[in-house]
Amino acid sequence: MAISDQKLTPEYAVYNGDCVEVSKTLPDNSMGFSIYSPPFAGLYNYSSDDKDMSNCSSYEEFFDHYEYIVKEVGRLLQPGRLVAVHCQDVKDGQYLRDLPGDIIRLHEKYGMRLHCRTAIWKEPLTVAIRTRSLGLTHRQITKDSTKCNNAGADYIVVLRKAGENKEPVAHPEGLSEYAGARHIPEDIHKYKEWKDPKTNKLSQWIWQQYASCFWDDIRLGEVLPYRKARDPEDEKHVHPLQLDVISRCCTLWTNPGDTVFTPFMGVGSEVYGAVKLGRKGVGVELKGSYYRQAVKNIDDLISGGIEIGLAL
Repeated sequence: MAISDQKLTPEYAVYNGDCVEVSKTLPDNSMGFSIYSPPFAGLYNYSSDDKDMSNCSSYEEFFDHYEYIVKEVGRLLQPGRLVAVHCQDVKDGQYLRDLPGDIIRLHEKYGMRLHCRTAIWKEPLTVAIRTRSLGLTHRQITKDSTKCNNAGADYIVVLRKAGENKEPVAHPEGLSEYAGARHIPEDIHKYKEWKDPKTNKLSQWIWQQYASCFWDDIRLGEVLPYRKARDPEDEKHVHPLQLDVISRCCTLWTNPGDTVFTPFMGVGSEVYGAVKLGRKGVGVELKGSYYRQAVKNIDDLISGGIEIGLAL
């Protein structure tokens, strides 16, 4: 059965089921944008479900299964529109695999070409504690620094579907809301309600942050509540995509009213971010506990009852 549960509202549609099977029920060219974070090719396991791609036995098997959803994303996107994939390099013994590059090549197979790629900074000590990587410890320098590495960046890989975009994403008055940790200079605040984009210094300042190829101002703790969705006997890692990342992507590449699709919904971050910005969200999640938390998170947004970053 493709769908175990679902909730359909004017603002969003979310499904508890297999993302490939559910995607096949959605119309061609129906999505204005897609943003998601796939299982990182076996880096983490999220459930014991046979349909969970994180349970693949090898890197190659993961891509065999992942290809099915990439094909569906290509079908669902409107011509000329974009998909943003959150990913990172993954360990292969003592080496690394270029997961972002392989993701790009797979999307190219289905008519989506690389538009841009942004690196997201991660704090080294936090990564060292979470991953227990000896290569990120100071003591490794004293022993053999050829085995030292770095806190590898996350990446947002953005790809464009072939064809002409018939509805330009326009910001006639520029940008007015900044999603990030950096302090906005005092002399720029007065441009909040400025209508002329040519002289709107706030919009120009925000654009400078967003146009950087290296986002070092993402608030890493600005994520949706997820603790209650965890099943200790299954996954060893849960961390939703930061809301700043989703906000930036949706602001840059969607119009109000566009439909934003995520096939790996988790606790609802991408749907939440889309709805918050006046877009419509469509999400699919295989794991029941994640799905239920996603519905709660999105409904809390609509009712005004959610507190971001306090339930980590």
